[in-house]
Amino acid sequence: MLADLTAGAVQDARARSIEHPLDAVEHAALAQTPPRDALAALAPSDRVKIIAEVKRASPSRGHLAAIPDPALQASLYEQGGASAISVLTEGRRFKGSLADLEAVRAAVSLPVLRKDFIATPYQVLEARAAGADLVLLIVAALEQPLLVELHGLVRELGMTPLVETHSADELARACDIGARLIGVNARDLSTFELDRDLFGRLSDRFPADAVKIAESAVLHPDDVRHYRDAGADVVLIGEALVTGDPVTTLRSFLEAS
Repeated sequence: MLADLTAGAVQDARARSIEHPLDAVEHAALAQTPPRDALAALAPSDRVKIIAEVKRASPSRGHLAAIPDPALQASLYEQGGASAISVLTEGRRFKGSLADLEAVRAAVSLPVLRKDFIATPYQVLEARAAGADLVLLIVAALEQPLLVELHGLVRELGMTPLVETHSADELARACDIGARLIGVNARDLSTFELDRDLFGRLSDRFPADAVKIAESAVLHPDDVRHYRDAGADVVLIGEALVTGDPVTTLRSFLEAS
């Protein structure tokens, strides 16, 4: 599944490059206003912070919410106390787009993450051109030399890489490239099975200066509390926020932390 999602995202990016060539996208990326400091926004504090996600659908759950106005959704997240906004830009299975990211960037003052299946420099440049402050890099989808290249490019453009892992070996690879923002996804993107306790088993392997992010398997305040007790600095939440009242739900999660 992960290989198919990544291949599809790369194919779609190549199609976009016909209308928006690399040189033009690079020019737009360099002309953007400077990225927001995501590491500062997500730095450890006495409470867990939340990255709130704009997410219409997923391969595991199907349709979640229409979200006709992603900018409004993101504004509600900011109102509810989120520390950053994640925007799914993959179109085939998650029903997102770069236009969603651009709309969100214009609506909020928080750092914005491009969450997609990034495997080419063109996609990184697209992210910056659209106003992203963070870019997701999934270790399982990238060979180490490409991970190093993309991680370096994200940082060169002033953005922050969120390096996502799902095993001790992948976490070690993230540490080897000097990642400062590291996520552990409870959902195995190859099988889509969930393991809520995976973060806790890997938590003590993070570098001392890294921000620890727990991803997936968050539906109730107790899930946030579970990750906090396991050592998470940040929790990324999508489904629970798009299927209910975002402000009320977000505040209940923050209170639990």
